Amino acid sequence: MSNAGFAAGNHSPGGEATLTHMARSMPVDEAVAICRRLGERRISFWVDGGWGVDALVGEQTRDHSDLDLAVDRSDLERLREVLFEVGFRHDVEARPGLPARLVLFDDRDLQVDVHPLTFDSAGNGWQQLSESGRAWGRYPAEHLTWTGRIAGLPVRCLSPELQVRFRMGYEWSPRDEHDIRRLAGAFDIGLLPPTFRDR
Repeated sequence: MSNAGFAAGNHSPGGEATLTHMARSMPVDEAVAICRRLGERRISFWVDGGWGVDALVGEQTRDHSDLDLAVDRSDLERLREVLFEVGFRHDVEARPGLPARLVLFDDRDLQVDVHPLTFDSAGNGWQQLSESGRAWGRYPAEHLTWTGRIAGLPVRCLSPELQVRFRMGYEWSPRDEHDIRRLAGAFDIGLLPPTFRDR
C-alpha cells in the first residue's frame, strides 16, 4: 500500500505547529483520568501520537508533552464540555487550529491535542487539514480497530502501521525516531526505508 491518502494528522500541513503556551509533560495518571472520563461519557476516541505508541507496546517508554486523541467530529463539542469541566480551555491561537485540530490546555499547562474525524459510509475517518476543505488526512477503517493499554486501562488506538505512516511525511524528531523503533521492535511493520534499519 502506498502513502497516498495518508496524512500526518499530528502536524501542521505545510509547516510547524505553534502554541501560545509551553506544554509540560502529560503524566500517566492524568492521561488515564482523561481517557476514563471520556469513556464514561461514551465519547468515541482513539489514542494517537506518543501515548498511542506506548499504549500499543503496553508500557510508557518516554515522556509525552501532550495527549493526542482522534475523535469522531460529532462528539467534538461534548468532548470539549467534558474537559472544560476539569479545567481545560481552548488555545484559540494554536496553529493549526480548527478544523484540523482542537488544542486544549489547563492551568498546569497539561495539553490535549484533538484531531476531529468525519466518517464515511465505509468507516474511514477523514481529518480536514485546511479551512478550504482541499486538504484531508485519511484514517482507514482497518487501522482503527486496535486496542492498547495505558497503565492497564484499555484504550482504542491507531494501528502500528498507521502510526508509522503518519511519521513518514515529515522529518523525524528524536522522539519520533524513538516511537518508530519501539513499534518496529514490537510489530511486523514492514514500512521502513532501508536506510532506517541500518542506523
